[in-house]
Amino acid sequence: MTLKMHEIRELIQLIDDSSIDEFELEKDGEKVSIRKAKPEVITQQVAAPAAYVPPVAPQAVPPAPAVQETAPAASAPAEESTDTDLHKIVSPMVGTFYRASSPDADPYVSEGDTINSKSVVCIVEAMKLMNELEAEVSGTIVQVLAENGQLVEYGQPLFLVKPS
Repeated sequence: MTLKMHEIRELIQLIDDSSIDEFELEKDGEKVSIRKAKPEVITQQVAAPAAYVPPVAPQAVPPAPAVQETAPAASAPAEESTDTDLHKIVSPMVGTFYRASSPDADPYVSEGDTINSKSVVCIVEAMKLMNELEAEVSGTIVQVLAENGQLVEYGQPLFLVKPS
């Protein structure tokens, strides 16, 4: 029962879109287990002050310079326009991102490299399984978005590719 990467992605997407929280498949000694992450509940206890603390008079805060307010808005459309023509290669699962097959090996791809749809671009390790990730698009690597050894989430962009 060897599942291909695209089949695993389809399973993850189907489970993500459904109300199923956990899925397991075991056949011929191989086992696939998928669980949705549960939302983390954070509780905070606030202790009452032990003694009376006098209020502090409010201080005037100088207004922020106009440049700081307008700079992010001006740069956002430019980034969006360049992202629309780039393909994002995303992580098909939660795991650890590796750029090379071993610590002493060269990275599979670097910025500026030309790839085809079958090119292996990285490895995502999940549950002690090394999953090679294929590009699924031909083009040029514009940017590597993840660091070697970084934990990545399902659907997190890993590479930006300019399709050819």
